[in-house]
Amino acid sequence: MESGSNSLPSGPDGVKRKVSYFYDPEVGNYYYGQGHPMKPHRIRMTHALLAHYGLLQHMHVLKPNPARDKDLCRFHADDYVSFLRSITPETQQEQIRQLKRFNVGEDCPVFDGLYSFCQTYAGGSVGGAVKLNHRHCDIAVNWAGGLHHAKKCEASGFCYVNDIVLAILELLKVHERVLYVDIDIHHGDGVEEAFYTTDRVMTVSFHKFGDYFPGTGDVRDIGYGKGKYYSLNVPLDDGIDDESYQSLFKPIMGKVMEVFRPGAVVLQCGADSLSGDRLGCFNLSIKGHAECVKFMRSFNVPLLLLGGGGYTIRNVARCWCYETGVALGIELEDKMPQHEYYEYFGPDYTLHVAPSNMENKNSRHLLEEIRSKLLDNLSKLQHAPSVQFQERPPDTEMMHEMMEENEVDGEQRYDQESDVEMNEAGHFSKSASGRVKTSLVGESDDKNTVDAKENEIQKDIEMKCLEKLE
Repeated sequence: MESGSNSLPSGPDGVKRKVSYFYDPEVGNYYYGQGHPMKPHRIRMTHALLAHYGLLQHMHVLKPNPARDKDLCRFHADDYVSFLRSITPETQQEQIRQLKRFNVGEDCPVFDGLYSFCQTYAGGSVGGAVKLNHRHCDIAVNWAGGLHHAKKCEASGFCYVNDIVLAILELLKVHERVLYVDIDIHHGDGVEEAFYTTDRVMTVSFHKFGDYFPGTGDVRDIGYGKGKYYSLNVPLDDGIDDESYQSLFKPIMGKVMEVFRPGAVVLQCGADSLSGDRLGCFNLSIKGHAECVKFMRSFNVPLLLLGGGGYTIRNVARCWCYETGVALGIELEDKMPQHEYYEYFGPDYTLHVAPSNMENKNSRHLLEEIRSKLLDNLSKLQHAPSVQFQERPPDTEMMHEMMEENEVDGEQRYDQESDVEMNEAGHFSKSASGRVKTSLVGESDDKNTVDAKENEIQKDIEMKCLEKLE
């Protein structure tokens, strides 16, 4: 039986939303290696806070179905996916050329379970898109996702598989236009690059620019061909605070929503833009960061919330817990409840942390210049570009394979449409499985005809979606 979130009414801002939350208990066990700033353990810390703040009972909690090879290959090159599947710490010395070719090594190390990790976080993001497409929720959340630097043929910036691109491709099966918004301190280069020449996806990135990884994201980078003006970049300097950030975010995103009119929004909530981040240099408070979530939620458009960067892990957990509350329309107490990672949050043991007194190098004049430039770019767009809409293709490969496996051998496994409940201790218990029939043709058609038609439609839509990504 589904948990209470799916009985909550949807409506204007302030009213509860139906929220689907994806979490795999194993995700915190993956380890990039000693000294590496990326720590998947932060996802487990976030989950513990959600459990002890009582938020899990307000959401439909799902264990993601791992993405399959075919799902990952909807964007990534076959040989790159094959490499990720086969490489292990024990065999990497035999594949030096391949490591170099696919940019796997120092920033993106080989570690135990690497491919399973990729399958898990990608599965959560694609699963969230499937839930939104089926209108089973208003907001889907996957804090393990948001790895925005991965390219078609290579890893980059701690990211191996670009779960965001895969989720957007899934959303494009139902929605004519999808908006991607990135508030990580690093430019969302992998996602921008993937959709740089299309008008069906608008990408908007707010990031540190100038002698900073990945070095892309100039305000003059606006898209190409049909995609001209559908890439927006907001380059910022050190020390930006809540007030300065929102003086750009709200007018720009308000105009984007008015002009582009997306059917769905993907918001990457990288927490390295928070004050005091180990790798960051911005000065946002948790409330200032979450104001972006609150603002995008207010449009009442299907919303996929994803994680991303964030390297002071106690603050990452604080931020994503608070933003889950924002998604649900629940204000959380600042005093933190006792839980298994309580000692990480001393000496104050509070949800919020004060920003520092660092200098804000973003002058009012500079901010006004950026705002004017981007609003001018948006004024050059035709309102709500229309596209020839295709018959809806079947759901992603992993949905079909899981359903087929369950039907053939009765194996009890979680799929994207299964109901997974969480007990008070924050552990999974399995309840009755729910399935959605996804056939595009009449039930009287035989199975071979159904498969042929589905394969034909799937191939056609993927070619159309991906031909611009080459």
